[in-house]
Amino acid sequence: MITRRSWIMLFTVVAALGFVSTSAFLSADEENAQSTDAKLPPPADGKVDFVRDIQPLFVKRCLECHGPEMQEAGFRLDRKKDAFVGGDKGPAFVAGKSATSLLVKYVAGIDPDLIMPPDGDPLTKKQIGLVRAWIDQGANWPKDADLTAPGSENTHWSYQPIVRPDVPKPDGAAWVKNPIDAFVLDRLNGRGIKPSPETDRYTLIRRLSLDLLGLPPTPEDVDEFVADKSPDAYENLVDRMLQSPHFGERWGRHWLDKARYADSDGYEKDRPRPNAWRWRDWVIDAVNRDMPFDQFTVEQLAGDLLPDASESQKLATAFHRQTLTNTEGGTDQEQFRVEAVFDRVETTGTVWLGLTVGCSRCHSHKYDPIPQREFYQLFAFFNNGDETNTNVRISDEAVERFNKNKATHDVAVKELQQSLEAARTKLAPGLAKWIESQIGKTTGWTVAEAAELKSAGGATFTKQKDGSYLLGGKNPASDTYTVTLRTKLNHISGIRLETLPDKSLPASGPGRVKHGNFVLSEVSVTARPNGQEKHAPVELTRAAADFEQPGSGGKPSWTAAATLDGKADTGWAISPQFGKLHTIVFETKENVGIENGETELVITLSHQYGSQHTIGRLRISLTSDQRPVNIDGLPKNIADILAVAADKRDAKQQRELLVYFTDRDAAVQQLKKQLAALTKKAPKSPYMAVRVIAQRSANPRKTHIFRRGEFLQPTVEVQPDILEILHPFKPRKQETVPDRLDLARWLMSPENPLTPRVAVNHVWEHLFGRSLVPTMNDFGSRGDKSTHPKLLDWLASEYIRLGWSRKALIKTVVMSATYRQSSAHRPELADIDPQNRLLYRQNRPRVEAEIIRDLSLSAGGLLSRKIGGPSVFPPLPPDIAALSYANSFRWTTSKGEDRYRRGMYTFFKRTAPHPNLTTFDCPDGNTTSIDRQSSNTPLQALVTMNNEVFIEASQAMARRLLKVKLKDDNARLAYGIRICVARQPTKQEQSQFAGLLSAAKTWYGEHNDDAIKLVGSYAVDGVSPADNAAWVATARVMLNMDEFFTRE
Repeated sequence: MITRRSWIMLFTVVAALGFVSTSAFLSADEENAQSTDAKLPPPADGKVDFVRDIQPLFVKRCLECHGPEMQEAGFRLDRKKDAFVGGDKGPAFVAGKSATSLLVKYVAGIDPDLIMPPDGDPLTKKQIGLVRAWIDQGANWPKDADLTAPGSENTHWSYQPIVRPDVPKPDGAAWVKNPIDAFVLDRLNGRGIKPSPETDRYTLIRRLSLDLLGLPPTPEDVDEFVADKSPDAYENLVDRMLQSPHFGERWGRHWLDKARYADSDGYEKDRPRPNAWRWRDWVIDAVNRDMPFDQFTVEQLAGDLLPDASESQKLATAFHRQTLTNTEGGTDQEQFRVEAVFDRVETTGTVWLGLTVGCSRCHSHKYDPIPQREFYQLFAFFNNGDETNTNVRISDEAVERFNKNKATHDVAVKELQQSLEAARTKLAPGLAKWIESQIGKTTGWTVAEAAELKSAGGATFTKQKDGSYLLGGKNPASDTYTVTLRTKLNHISGIRLETLPDKSLPASGPGRVKHGNFVLSEVSVTARPNGQEKHAPVELTRAAADFEQPGSGGKPSWTAAATLDGKADTGWAISPQFGKLHTIVFETKENVGIENGETELVITLSHQYGSQHTIGRLRISLTSDQRPVNIDGLPKNIADILAVAADKRDAKQQRELLVYFTDRDAAVQQLKKQLAALTKKAPKSPYMAVRVIAQRSANPRKTHIFRRGEFLQPTVEVQPDILEILHPFKPRKQETVPDRLDLARWLMSPENPLTPRVAVNHVWEHLFGRSLVPTMNDFGSRGDKSTHPKLLDWLASEYIRLGWSRKALIKTVVMSATYRQSSAHRPELADIDPQNRLLYRQNRPRVEAEIIRDLSLSAGGLLSRKIGGPSVFPPLPPDIAALSYANSFRWTTSKGEDRYRRGMYTFFKRTAPHPNLTTFDCPDGNTTSIDRQSSNTPLQALVTMNNEVFIEASQAMARRLLKVKLKDDNARLAYGIRICVARQPTKQEQSQFAGLLSAAKTWYGEHNDDAIKLVGSYAVDGVSPADNAAWVATARVMLNMDEFFTRE
């Protein structure tokens, strides 16, 4: 029996075939058609009527999956225009030819594995006969027979163009400060509700400070504002806060939620992401500069595609680099690349369009007009955006400092180079005599071709054009190479091993370890002349190399001779001369080989140092010279030049001889040493690498619809395109394939009915704790309607009119009387509007996780106001970091100022986030977060009462209160309340805290050890431990008032 799951899968295949007009033809041949016709029920006799005979069948058996709510495989059967266009895979029938119709075959069960429809009883022979007759008679579908009116789904409110509404003129206009209030008051008047009065100035400045800066106002700021009676006092306060650099932090943090920002990759390994914070700094800076939201969007989605893109614009594209990265061994990287692209499509749809486009990944959207095809058209925009590095300046100051230091350094280097050249020139007259002395020492070498090469560790050997062999494949910690040679050279007296650089090797080699070095531990040789059965050892008596890695005091520590000492822990190495050819020559005690015969040599090269210190490219040569190892150990390039007649050497060769000759001089060696040391001290680059997105230029990927969203099941190819339900698409170049820049500009087009509405809805939520459209991530048919439709559209049109200025829009909102209302509960309206959707008062949201920490540290005078920079590591409860993969992550608590940075700078590890953040509902960074949840649990109180961060904040606040110059404890208590909630304490609060302080002094006076422990390192000179501790206990309670964590 075929299961429901099987039916659904099979039906998707059939449905994808769709319908076609009479002008289309199937490719089935006549013989196949005749064979199929014999198995089908015959067409019904008589005239078939679509409305009477066929449409009821479609309604009952087909429209559940192919109607207005769902269009499996892009096929829709409730309207003629869609039915005759067909589905994703072309026609299901040809009018007049029912026998060749795949639709008829499947409903008739010709293929027992593909019987349609997937649920319920199969169609009867009579029903199949009716379908056949209808197709054979021309598939007539009357114009007025559609079940759904064309374009009916387009009438949904959010898809309608934004038309700036007229501002109403409601009664009570004296309350109105700007158009926002007129819209709100008009709604309230309709329900007979009066707005709440403006809140007091203490609450207003704290509300504004928390909303715009995420920081509390100081008592001094509060006093200044309260005392300022000028009519512009509030507006001036708003302007100051909008210009504060902390504004970018507060509103940048909102954007980081949408971008799913984190400092680690996610998945199992969850490795840290180097320099990820640079994009966070970009966001803060862009918000502070009030970058228009359309530019803000374009640079993040397609900054790399802008003409002459700056490093800042390239950095902006890291918005979509925030996707998770799976580095687990054995994973299919294409699978997780595709998953990342899925995430980019869904995030873009949610953040800018407020639509659940991800529901169309596996099938057409069930509720919104987003066919699966259009999801993959959006996918195509991002499918050729690859992750890459871009170099970003550390700072303008760093670049300026680098240029200055580099100029000084370059002068010093040039002076040393001139001194070195002068020393060489002084020694040059002796070169000719040295050449003459060396001519007789040069040897003739023959490059040997290997008959067989083996690596004990499984590495591979690839022969190069110059006779060398390049190592690849596995790269074990230690390895032994076995090289078998067969040669007709006789009287072999020496073996030369050359280690060559190669661009494919780390640091160009010649070793395979990351810095390019190697350690050749031991070398041994055996020989078997032709006619002998066994190999005999070949004794090597001497070894010399062109360079040996020096040790302490300049003495060689990794010498050529060490390859013949029989010790695995010694050997020949070449640091720091990486990326160069190096040679080692071995001399045999006795000549090897026979006259007129072949000799088989087996050379064993052992690398036992470990850590992948193995040779990456090698070449072996043989010689029968009487002195293969000369006293100077001439490298091959020098020996080759000496073999050239003097009058045939060019200037470059002559220069090489001079350099080699003079390099042996002590003065030259000292100058070279100084030059090397100076080179190491070269100023470090003022740039850092950051992972971003860049358009794939070579071998662009094709995009296909994935069946059921499965990347291993691609179907038809699609091109980049937009959602048809929205405004027209106008790519900048008609003759080329549209790209992310076209998409970004389409999203920010003033014609777009969604982006402006979605964007202002986000802003409203951040300022009121609740949005105008409650379902912030779903503006589709399943989402809630706006509580104030005209206000939403006025704000959307105003945002565009303001040039997409975030600051201007925010100022418009916070200047309104609606924003300034009291948040006091109104019992008489509890049943009428319990959720305050009519906006008759302000809301009282709890501040976010990061702000809770910031408020506490600020109260204690500990909070660092530093802007930007790398993520920090504040105190973490024990064993949290151990939750990471294989306990591989180490959380080293930051010291000094970094210990007290704002919460948004805390290093965010996806698999082990800081519990202070997650306890207060910080998003996990795995997917986009449009609006944070706000829970209320006992654990939260336990954290703020007992966590190290909050205890230290209490200790610091107590010290702050004890050091401030006030007349008595009552004044200190009042000052403490003002630090926490801006206002003066009530008489009841003053009395309760005074009682708490008195009781604490008494208790700690009797428990001195506990007092000392509670105060910790925050004791104030001249104050007893009991009094100190009592103030810590009192501050601890102040910092746990509900009002302290609430934006009133």
